[in-house]
Amino acid sequence: MSEKRRDKKKRILRNGESQRKDGRYAYKYYDNAGNVQFVYSWKLEKGDRLPAGKRDDLALREKEREIKQRLEAELIPQGGVLELVQKYISLKTGVRQNTKTGYNFVLNILKKEEFGKRPINSVRLSDAKLWLIKLQRDGRGYSTIHTVRGVVRPAFQMAVDDDWLHKNPFEFQLATVVVNDSVTREAITRKQERAFLNYVRE
Repeated sequence: MSEKRRDKKKRILRNGESQRKDGRYAYKYYDNAGNVQFVYSWKLEKGDRLPAGKRDDLALREKEREIKQRLEAELIPQGGVLELVQKYISLKTGVRQNTKTGYNFVLNILKKEEFGKRPINSVRLSDAKLWLIKLQRDGRGYSTIHTVRGVVRPAFQMAVDDDWLHKNPFEFQLATVVVNDSVTREAITRKQERAFLNYVRE
């Protein structure tokens, strides 16, 4: 088993991190174009003491966090939830007219909701749940919310599959979040059904 790399203070170095002979730390990474980049710092962690005579700067691991956030942000498409759903729907060719009507219904809801303007990388699991709860409190029925989620969830899954997001915030059981107030309607009762069948038979 290979020994883990450590700095001069015996701290384990992460992937991409290294320490030069003069004590300076370096972090190697690849940008979204595939090019190798480096950043440097005299400190590994924020609380490290700065060597005498050296200019203060962000610690290496602070820079790493900023780099990862920036690279992730560059992968996120411009626009919000509404634009993501529009892109998803644009890829659904050859669907029936009823399905197209359902898509337009969901788009009209998103256009009226502030949630539709949110950047997709800002939507967390709790945000998705709270939005559906809000829809029900605003008077939307369970079947309507089910339809909305049935379009928004695969749209977010498309973002995950395209590496825009790491996780789908709509991946949860709907019945655990909103109340199923839908009512099963009976065309006729059992008694009426028997009476009708008897009438036809006799």
